[in-house]
Amino acid sequence: MVKNCAIFFDRDGILIKAPIDKNNKPKSIKQVNEIEFVEGIENICKYYKKNFYLIMITNQPDVSRKVNTLENVSNINNYIKKKLDLDDVFVCYCGDDNCFNRKPNPGMILKAKKKYNLDLKKSYFIGDRWRDIEASSKAGCISILLNYNYNEIIKIKPDFMVLKLKETMDIIK
Repeated sequence: MVKNCAIFFDRDGILIKAPIDKNNKPKSIKQVNEIEFVEGIENICKYYKKNFYLIMITNQPDVSRKVNTLENVSNINNYIKKKLDLDDVFVCYCGDDNCFNRKPNPGMILKAKKKYNLDLKKSYFIGDRWRDIEASSKAGCISILLNYNYNEIIKIKPDFMVLKLKETMDIIK
């Protein structure tokens, strides 16, 4: 089968567990030794690998905000990519919401579309925050929200909502 579609994964909260701050919102880890994979993600990635490109799409503004280093974030991303056998990783390091690459904008997804000649209407974006769902919608992907009930408003209704990551396997065939 020729691949022409992808499953886009957010990093924190989808591929790896994200610590929750005092405002009930996820935050990024700082070092590789903090990585804890979300339950079942390795099997999910293996299952989809033969029919989809697996691509991580992540905002990492801690680099531009000088809260973490580019080296640390790159080490984390490279470890995740290798461990889950992802095809690619697209990262936006900026903290400026006007950046076309920073979710909720679709820039990283559109770069992946161009690089892999993807049909975005047949591609999925699995995320846990409103930014993921909005970026997916702007790019024309099918959106799946893993609902952790964070303290934030989902501005655009996702195409699907799940409570456990393995439920995505009932949606993506």
